[in-house]
Amino acid sequence: MVSSLDGFIARRDNSLSWFEMTSHFEEGIELTDEEIAAFLASIDCYVLGSRTYEQALAIGWPYGEKPVVVVTSRELPSDRSTVEFHHGELEQLVDEVLRPQYANIWVGGGAHLTKQFLQHGLADEIIISFLPILLGDGQLFFDFIGRELPLHLKDVTTFKTGMVEMTYEVKRG
Repeated sequence: MVSSLDGFIARRDNSLSWFEMTSHFEEGIELTDEEIAAFLASIDCYVLGSRTYEQALAIGWPYGEKPVVVVTSRELPSDRSTVEFHHGELEQLVDEVLRPQYANIWVGGGAHLTKQFLQHGLADEIIISFLPILLGDGQLFFDFIGRELPLHLKDVTTFKTGMVEMTYEVKRG
């Protein structure tokens, strides 16, 4: 997930134009197209919420031919053979459908779906990239998940753009 430093993943109007804002941090690393491609190649399946799915359709499908499961209670359009819709329990989806088929399942958004994965203990790792901006208002990434969730910091990467990416392991109690 990409977030502002104050924890917002979208402006109040759901716009994401602030994603393009950068500063310059000389000691950071340059994110190359090859690194991005290697990371994306490591993902076996995406799980999206309905609004993230609709945004992806509107901006140009970024998921290629990878399998995508959209968790929704609404009827949504699809002209892609790689997209399936799930209307039931998340535990059933993850334990019975996804884990037996895929090693690296990526929850691609949004906040509501991420919150459900965390509440039900279905997330193994959180990777969050903070951009160098304070939005002051908008849609929060973590909004009252309703339980304490210990994390273990696995990695921190700083980029020349001022973005800081942190990888956390979700600790099991």
